Amino acid sequence: MKESTRKLITWAGLIIAGICTVLSIVFAMYNGDVKELSAVKANGLFDATFYILLCLIAVSIIAILVFVCASLAKKFKEDKGYWKKFIGIVAAIVVVCVLAFVLSKGNDVSPALMEKHGVTEATSKLIGAACYIVYILVIVAAVSIIYTTIAKSLKK
Repeated sequence: MKESTRKLITWAGLIIAGICTVLSIVFAMYNGDVKELSAVKANGLFDATFYILLCLIAVSIIAILVFVCASLAKKFKEDKGYWKKFIGIVAAIVVVCVLAFVLSKGNDVSPALMEKHGVTEATSKLIGAACYIVYILVIVAAVSIIYTTIAKSLKK
């Protein structure tokens, strides 16, 4: 892919992300105030911005999938040994997900609170697993950054 095309796609993605952020903030602001929400909804603005937000998120997800698949196809074509690395990365992600699911208890919250919000124990376990996945990935990223920084400084 040409450098100019890559820059254009990057800027388009950043603009879409910015619009999605602004629209998400709008929805978060109207979350608690029912009177303001009713006035906005009566004008049709709420519904329109909500559907625009959904469309932009869908476009972003589709663009990410297309460019990741294109990049992977190019990498597989250029480097025949890349399959091993790719399968290793996918296996590591699966191991992290399984480990997080095993570590998650599902009963971290009181039953009264779970009943109040309509959350089952299975849903609570999935939420806990998602939290553990984030914790594990943040720790791995931090350790990787520290390792890379130390390794670069030792080489100089």
